[in-house]
Amino acid sequence: MHANKGDQIIVESTHVGQPRRHGEVVEVVSGDGGHEHYRVRWDDDHESTYFPSSDCRVVATGEARSNWPLWS
Repeated sequence: MHANKGDQIIVESTHVGQPRRHGEVVEVVSGDGGHEHYRVRWDDDHESTYFPSSDCRVVATGEARSNWPLWS
């Protein structure tokens, strides 16, 4: 997975009744072995370092602008 600054990250819930998480990539951080991780501002306004896994997807900046915000 690759994301750019400004792209949206959507993380699907892994538990019944738990909502999806939505956030915006505010920084792309290069990791060991070429594995990227991201500083993400989540929809509740907190920021964290996110290491992507198979339960997430990226919405590219152009698409994000036309649908922003996805969680409203």
